[in-house]
Amino acid sequence: MSPTTPMDIVSVIGLGYIGLPTAAVLAQAGKTVIGVDVKQSNVDAINAGRVPFVEEGLETVVAGAVAQGKLRAQIETPEADAYIVSVPTPFKGDHEADLSYIEAAARGIAPKLDGGELVVLESTSPPGATEQMAAVILAERPDLTDEPGRHNSVYFSHAPERVLPGRIMIEMIDNDRIIGGTTDEASEMTRDLYASFCKGQLHITDARTAEMAKLTENAFRDVNIAFANELSIISESQGIDVWELIELANHHPRVNILQPGPGVGGHCIAVDPWFIVSAAPEQAKLVRLAREVNDSKPDFVLEKVMAKAAKFREPVIAALGIAFKADIDDLRESPSKAIVERLSSEMEHATVLVAEPNVDELPVPLSQRPNVALAEVEDAIARADIVLVLVDHHQFKTLDRELLAEKIVVDTKGLWR
Repeated sequence: MSPTTPMDIVSVIGLGYIGLPTAAVLAQAGKTVIGVDVKQSNVDAINAGRVPFVEEGLETVVAGAVAQGKLRAQIETPEADAYIVSVPTPFKGDHEADLSYIEAAARGIAPKLDGGELVVLESTSPPGATEQMAAVILAERPDLTDEPGRHNSVYFSHAPERVLPGRIMIEMIDNDRIIGGTTDEASEMTRDLYASFCKGQLHITDARTAEMAKLTENAFRDVNIAFANELSIISESQGIDVWELIELANHHPRVNILQPGPGVGGHCIAVDPWFIVSAAPEQAKLVRLAREVNDSKPDFVLEKVMAKAAKFREPVIAALGIAFKADIDDLRESPSKAIVERLSSEMEHATVLVAEPNVDELPVPLSQRPNVALAEVEDAIARADIVLVLVDHHQFKTLDRELLAEKIVVDTKGLWR
C-alpha cells in the first residue's frame, strides 16, 4: 500500500468515549472498521449494536453500522490498512503521563504490519508520545522503517480529538481537526483518512505541535476556569454573589469570564495541563497554579458543607450530581464525585443521598459505603437537611423551588440564585 492508496479497513484500538464514536463515524462513512477493546463486555455489547455508555446519537449509528457489516468489535488486534489508537493516558507519579496503554497498543499492532500502514495516535498525550509509539513498533519490527516511500514504510501521526461530551457525534464530524505526522507523507495519509468523515478544516502540522495544541486548548480553558473559581472563593469572603459579579463584569465588551463550579473534571481539562507542567516544570508556572486552584476547589466546597452539617446530629445531605459536567454519565476525574466520597468518609454519622439521573448504580467506592445511597432527586431533597448542588443537570434546573423550603442549600453552580 502506498500513501495514495485508500485506507478501506481501519482498526480503532480502544472503544471508549472517543474510540467508539470515531469507529462509528468511520463506519458510517463507508470504511470497514474493526474495533479492539480489552473488555469482553464492551465487545459483546457493540457486536449486539449497543453502546456501553451514554452519548447522544451514538447507539443509532453503532446499531446501523453493525447491522450493515461495517463495524465489529473484538479483543485481538487485526490486520488493517490504518490503525487509530484511542486508549487512556492516565497519571503516574507526580502528574506524569502513563504511556503504558499506548505502548501496549503499539505492541499489539506491530506483528500485524506488512508495510504501507498508517498508525494514528488519537489519545491526548504529551509532546513526543507519537514518536515514542513509533519507536516501540519499530523496535518490535526492525524489518520496518518510518522513512517514507519504501515498500516496508510505516506512517505515524497524531490527530487529537476536540469534542464535547454530549455532542460528540456532532462535533466529531463538524469540528476542525489538527493533524501532525512524523513525516509529511504521514500527515497527508491521515488527512485523507479523516476527510472521509470530517467536514471541518484539517490543519496540518508536525506531531509534537499537534500534541501540544490539544494540551494548550485545555490549559487555556483551565486557566480561565481557575480565575472564575478563585473569584468565587474571594466573593464568598466578601459577601458578594459571584454569579451576579461575573454577569456584570461580562458586560464589558472585552471581558468573558467563565462560570465557577465545584472544581474541574473530565479526562481533558483536569488532566491535560499537567502534561504541559510535566514536560516543562520550570516554565509552566501559570499552568501549574491554575491546576492547583482548580484542584483545591473541592476542599473549599467540602469545608462549607461540613460547617453547615455541624448543626445536625445526624445530617442528611442530598448531593445533586456526581458526573463531571451536565447531562452526561461520565464520572472521570469528577470533582463532584470526589466531594461526595470525602463527605461520606469524613462524616460517617451523615447520610449522603446521591441524585444522579444519568447512572443506574453508584461507582466504587460509593457503592460500598453504608452511609451513601442512590436516590431520585425529589426523594433525596425531601429527606435532606442540606441540599448540595454539584452538577447543573437539566433535571435540577426545572425543579419546583417549593421543595427547597426550610432546606439549607449549598449551590456550587449558581443554579437557584
